[in-house]
Amino acid sequence: MGSDINQRNKAAALTLWAALDRDPDTALPLLGALKQWQGPEPIGIHTQATGIVSAMFAPLRGAIPDLRRETHILMGSQSSPHEDVAGDGAWWVAGTGYYTGHASSDVFGIPATAQGLRIRWGEFLRFDAQGQITHAQTIWDFVDWFDQIGWPVLPRPRGAAHVYPAPTAYDGVLVGPQDDEAGDTSLVLGRSLIFGGLNTFDENDLSSMGMARFFHPNIKWYGPGGIGACLSLPEFETLHQRPWLTAFPDRKVMHLESLFAEDRMVAASGPKGVVATHTGPYLGHPASGARIEVSGLDFWLRSGGQFTENWVFVDMIHLFAQMGIDLFARVQERLA
Repeated sequence: MGSDINQRNKAAALTLWAALDRDPDTALPLLGALKQWQGPEPIGIHTQATGIVSAMFAPLRGAIPDLRRETHILMGSQSSPHEDVAGDGAWWVAGTGYYTGHASSDVFGIPATAQGLRIRWGEFLRFDAQGQITHAQTIWDFVDWFDQIGWPVLPRPRGAAHVYPAPTAYDGVLVGPQDDEAGDTSLVLGRSLIFGGLNTFDENDLSSMGMARFFHPNIKWYGPGGIGACLSLPEFETLHQRPWLTAFPDRKVMHLESLFAEDRMVAASGPKGVVATHTGPYLGHPASGARIEVSGLDFWLRSGGQFTENWVFVDMIHLFAQMGIDLFARVQERLA
């Protein structure tokens, strides 16, 4: 029965994405049960389908007439998002990939350029018992978009810029039914990473997290614009983890909305998934002392007993706004 529900939901997600790409208004009948859609800043939260479509998807489609979606990962399952092993019974579908095209007009305050764009997207959709979408979270990598068009708003990433490939030697678009046993194994590893690794930092020694148990030595960690990709475990620890934990040493995974697995893929989402205090310098900005909430999405690929790839979305616009920094305003200042 669970497989039938998951297959129904994945088919509905693909139908929704096709409608949004073709003509966003045709997606409205598919969102009649929507209660909340968390868009990336500055789009924010909308509680009605007309609001999120008009604020987010219609402007993108209108500004990029040749818009095309590439889907690198499609997966779904029932969620277990809390430290307590009991699941919450919610069904989710998640996906990620690129939008490609050329902007013929300004959109969201971002200037149009002749530059061909590869806009990274990640999206999580929650379904009710009738197969209707009730909640969603989307992050678009605006910081990487700014960098592509030559209008960077943050220092050059420590990691490799613009590196966001599809899974290696694995078809991450899980259209058909998958191996339930493999999914169970993946979820156990994902839960161990989040609740037994990421949340065990002693605020002093990186080894207290034991990331080598979870990440292969050649882990490919695809971070957001401003951070970049890390192409090994030592790079991950040096280029991302140490600076992140210096800036936010008390950070904890607290409020995940979803955590689920299908076959060898694991996914997690949360508009307030991590909470922390900004007590150290980060990406060229001094400590603000602000209490922050990190809106993020994650996808992991398991190979054997470790993760070999990790696609990471952080709403950097939202993060820096909480630190008192308006990254969109930096673009407008350059336009003035």
